[in-house]
Amino acid sequence: MSLSGILLGLINIAIVIVVLVLIGAIILWILGYLGWAPPAQVQKLYLAVVALIALYLLVALLLGIPSIRIIGHAARALIVA
Repeated sequence: MSLSGILLGLINIAIVIVVLVLIGAIILWILGYLGWAPPAQVQKLYLAVVALIALYLLVALLLGIPSIRIIGHAARALIVA
């Protein structure tokens, strides 16, 4: 794997992690606005799950194993040639 491939993979991992943390922050903001703020343990658990997802994506990138495709050409898998 080339250096540019690894760099693009790391940028992709960073984007996924930022999106997940942003979703969690928005949910926390909405629940706090409604007065149903989750406890700190739930917030730490969510961040731990996000960290495990990041670790999985990093290992998949370094070892070259397939990871879950979130964004991409998933429709190509349906084309029978």
